[in-house]
Amino acid sequence: MKDKEIVQLTIIDLQRVKKHLLKKWKLLLFPTLIVAVLSAIIIVQIPRYYTTKVMLAPEEDGTSVSSLSDLASSFGFDIGSMTSSDAIYPMLYPDLFESNDFVVGLFDIHVETLDEKVKTTYLDYLQNHQKFAPWDPIFVNIKEFFSSKPKMKKAKGKENEVDPFMLSESEFQLVEGVKKCIQCSVDKKTNVITINVTDQDPLVCATLADSVCSRLQNFITNYRTSKSRKDYEYYSKLAQEAKHEYDIATAKYSAYCDSHRDAILQAYISERDDLENEMQSKYNAYNLLNTQLQAAKAKIQERTPAFTMLQNASVPTKPEGPKRMIFVIVMTFLAFVISLSIAISSLLKSNPEETNIEEENS
Repeated sequence: MKDKEIVQLTIIDLQRVKKHLLKKWKLLLFPTLIVAVLSAIIIVQIPRYYTTKVMLAPEEDGTSVSSLSDLASSFGFDIGSMTSSDAIYPMLYPDLFESNDFVVGLFDIHVETLDEKVKTTYLDYLQNHQKFAPWDPIFVNIKEFFSSKPKMKKAKGKENEVDPFMLSESEFQLVEGVKKCIQCSVDKKTNVITINVTDQDPLVCATLADSVCSRLQNFITNYRTSKSRKDYEYYSKLAQEAKHEYDIATAKYSAYCDSHRDAILQAYISERDDLENEMQSKYNAYNLLNTQLQAAKAKIQERTPAFTMLQNASVPTKPEGPKRMIFVIVMTFLAFVISLSIAISSLLKSNPEETNIEEENS
């Protein structure tokens, strides 16, 4: 009997809630529609952005510890960096993208929008061809109003140049924005480098991703071959000096032999032999340095890393965000839930007898 009474009371309460909600349909419908329209208007004002993904695998130096490295990486350790002679190993590449010098170096890249209306440098594109929401300038002006940092003055003739050592407030904000648009990650197990670039224009996005990938490869190549290139320049200088000394010694020996062709005195013969020995010594030194020069040149090629492109940059066809439909649906659902909660709470606060009287009168 008690279970039947509970079921009957539950049915009566649900009917009471249903009648109350039907009576408060305006409270449920109007706020939900207003929020849906406002959220649609707001989300349309936010510019869309695109993302391009690039994946590449750098060449590894050692293979003898590859199995041990794979085992350690499964536990979250990277022993590849311990065995590598490079101070900058793949796990540090993401930190490179946080460098102001690297970001400022991207400003001279020539970009073009997909509609071919803008053809300029990446710096000018960021400064003069970006889309913003209507309320963004308001927040920027408020921030500048309360900012107490003094404005930096640049030297004459360098007003349009961006110095990574001394950035103005606007340039600093610009650099920080680019850092957020370029994300780099490295897989600890495979050392695969993944670069994600985000921009408002799909063609600019793909162009920047390709340029970032190329500059990363150039940076790694220049770093790994820097010692070999210095050795090559050093041996090249020594080889040129040795060649010059050898040419001088050859000229002296030839001139002496021509001027003392019929000499029979032992003193002349001894001096000729000394000049010949000196010439041979200079040739041996030049030959040795030239051999070392060729070895240093081969070392540059040996130290030059090879990169395997797993995924090249391509122009995205669909925007990455903002998700307009999802935003509108979520905001509309939240507005409906809040309106429903307010309606039910008003029902719970009211006296059931008064509610029944109001429903009978209605």
